[in-house]
Amino acid sequence: MRKEYDFSKAKKNPYASRLKRQVTIRLDEETIKYFKKLSEEAEIPYQTLINLYLRDCAASSRKLSLQWKVA
Repeated sequence: MRKEYDFSKAKKNPYASRLKRQVTIRLDEETIKYFKKLSEEAEIPYQTLINLYLRDCAASSRKLSLQWKVA
């Protein structure tokens, strides 16, 4: 391994815009347990599984159907 490297001719990563971004999200315990269980079965990290699920929802334009009850 070299002591120094020359990066003067280096190019910017063309995939940098596709990299993941760290965010903070609040999820209830049951949701986390659900995805952790699924991730163990699929043998992938649970955060990756949540990301895949959300990406699939976004790609298929899936929308949640909510109905609020008026008290």
